[in-house]
Amino acid sequence: MGKVTGFLEIDRRDRRYAPAADRIRHFKEFVIPLSEEATRDQAARCMNCGIPYCHNGCPVNNQIPDWNDLVYHADWKEASRNLHSTNNFPEFTGRICPAPCEASCTLNLTDSPVTIKTIECAIVDRAWEEGWIAPEVPAVKSGKRVAVMGSGPAGLAAAQQLARAGHDVHVFEKNAKPGGLLRYGIPDFKLEKHLIDRRVRQMEAEGVTFHCNVHVGVDRPVSAIADEYDAVLLAGGAEKPRDLPVPGRDLAGIHFAMDFLPQQNRRVGHEPLRSNAPILANGKHVVVIGGGDTGSDCIGTSIRQGALSVTQIEIMAKPPEKENKLLTWPNWPMKLRTSSSQEEGAERDFAVNTVSFSGEDGAVKALNCVRVDENFKPIPGTEFEIPADLVLLAMGFVSPVAEGALAELGTKLDARGNVAADPRNYKSSVDKVFAAGDMRRGQSLVVWAIREGRQAAREIDLFLMGATTLPR
Repeated sequence: MGKVTGFLEIDRRDRRYAPAADRIRHFKEFVIPLSEEATRDQAARCMNCGIPYCHNGCPVNNQIPDWNDLVYHADWKEASRNLHSTNNFPEFTGRICPAPCEASCTLNLTDSPVTIKTIECAIVDRAWEEGWIAPEVPAVKSGKRVAVMGSGPAGLAAAQQLARAGHDVHVFEKNAKPGGLLRYGIPDFKLEKHLIDRRVRQMEAEGVTFHCNVHVGVDRPVSAIADEYDAVLLAGGAEKPRDLPVPGRDLAGIHFAMDFLPQQNRRVGHEPLRSNAPILANGKHVVVIGGGDTGSDCIGTSIRQGALSVTQIEIMAKPPEKENKLLTWPNWPMKLRTSSSQEEGAERDFAVNTVSFSGEDGAVKALNCVRVDENFKPIPGTEFEIPADLVLLAMGFVSPVAEGALAELGTKLDARGNVAADPRNYKSSVDKVFAAGDMRRGQSLVVWAIREGRQAAREIDLFLMGATTLPR
């Protein structure tokens, strides 16, 4: 604990955003970092609690009080080493994680948690600037070959851990570049893609081989890969979107969020769109159905494309603006949160169900909605209409795509359609085939995917070698 009275003397101070009027003109990141002095002051607020609830609040179990203390004492290099001991990609989580660690911080009892996410991002950005992050090439090769299907955060984390353990790791990605939804789902204004490219170069130097534009189960039989490698990790994510099967769903102008967002990311990345029908919001009234992070990303992207208006509706009731700490802490509370994209000019409405879509000449023109009670039952007399030229369905994902690799492998699925695998050893029902990330647990956070990728790598190393030194 660097400064015993730090939490009493120093107020919480976090990163700021560039003004909305400026940031909506581009797709670059717009978060303004704290100065080194301010970051050290924020680290000094950490109380090094006897029971550090932030450890369990963080899915990768970052040793948060330790690196807060190191930052306070200006030992940034050791702070980076400590941070990377539990998290392969803190520059990703330091930008896009919702920071459940901060919800678990003891100081959150007074609504002033330590700015853990900001400090984490400052540590890793400083480490890259100083050249402290370098490829970790194993001294001894195992002679074992591992195939990782999917290059999202779970696949990347597992691949890096396995390569450092000495295995020959090959990552198969259906898109043109690695990253999964980190690259194609999350807008550049939240995560610029050169950050992914930098990690990919590090991993290639560590011995990882990336095979892009290879859709396993479509372009190449998964059985051939399983025969060629000593172990296979399924890390393809949960990409089957939740649909809204109501009258008018077939009208033009109604799209899944993950048809819309990747197009813009490919435009920014100067990649072909992979579609003959561009989806653009410019000059349109846009309605986003779904109140989560994906819906928020649709808002920010639509505003930057020049939408006339953006409305976001959610079937859930409006949550309270402040939680009851004594009932929720140190768990993640359900409360009203406003994202940077929502602040840029979206109208939000809650407890709204879409009954049908109306259109003209085959194109959507309006949503026919009704308000619902706490049991999602329609409230008579509350019907209303929302004009719309573009509707984006951002209601989450129900499961991995079963067609293709999973169907060919014949892996058992759980009741929700995810790959059934024991969370202790990540083994699927098929010999030498493992599963991790959203493909195993269902739609979740990037930080959970990193955790599962790391833990699956340990179990694969143990399976191949009979022993392992990789951390769980």
